[in-house]
Amino acid sequence: MAIELLSIENLNLYYGDSHVLHDISWQLGEGRLLALLGRNGAGKSTTINAIVGFLPVRSGRISFAGAEIQNSKPESISQAGLALVPQGRRIFGSLTVRENLDVAARKAVPAGQRLWTRNDVNLIFPRLKERQNQLAASLSGGEQQMLAIGRALMTSPRLLLLDEPSEGLAPQIVREVKDVLEKLKQELTIVLVEQNLGLAMSLADDVVLLDTGRVVFAGSAAAFNQQQNLLQAHLGVA
Repeated sequence: MAIELLSIENLNLYYGDSHVLHDISWQLGEGRLLALLGRNGAGKSTTINAIVGFLPVRSGRISFAGAEIQNSKPESISQAGLALVPQGRRIFGSLTVRENLDVAARKAVPAGQRLWTRNDVNLIFPRLKERQNQLAASLSGGEQQMLAIGRALMTSPRLLLLDEPSEGLAPQIVREVKDVLEKLKQELTIVLVEQNLGLAMSLADDVVLLDTGRVVFAGSAAAFNQQQNLLQAHLGVA
């Protein structure tokens, strides 16, 4: 049984007076990939932004590796070993590929944790090595997504959170992203927010399904696949 790495308990979050996350609870074991699913507006990105410290939590707990991190500063959460690949990539367009990677690099990590280097990233993404002196803004959409993932890896995380990594990408590039995630899940714990259900379920060990800020399913991918009523009711697919 996987050791629990991330735990969310009774999480409540508000935008002003609007209650947007309602007693969210789920856990993620180390070395597993969890697909966080739901329609647009279900609360997926809000949950991710709360985990990494971008949004304040009203109540509840977020624990990472046994330590509570809710409402900690984003830089402290990053240093603890969480890395986000944000929706829309948000790479530094005026910097080169090399500079985008180097700006995120860590010099040291705790004992037993892998230290990722630019060479490691270049092995996973050979095209980034070819374009290391090119401005990031001039890359294709797929290359920018590779760079966003590579930049996150340079922080040497234990937990990688990806928010809609296939968004706006051509089918061939989506397949490349899938191949990369299959490799990364051998070394990292991953939370994947993804509208592409086929991609998400081809990779997932576990699934959390949100609807209007509430958890309607949390369990194994195998158990989720057996509940077609959930797919139809909450994702609009059969």
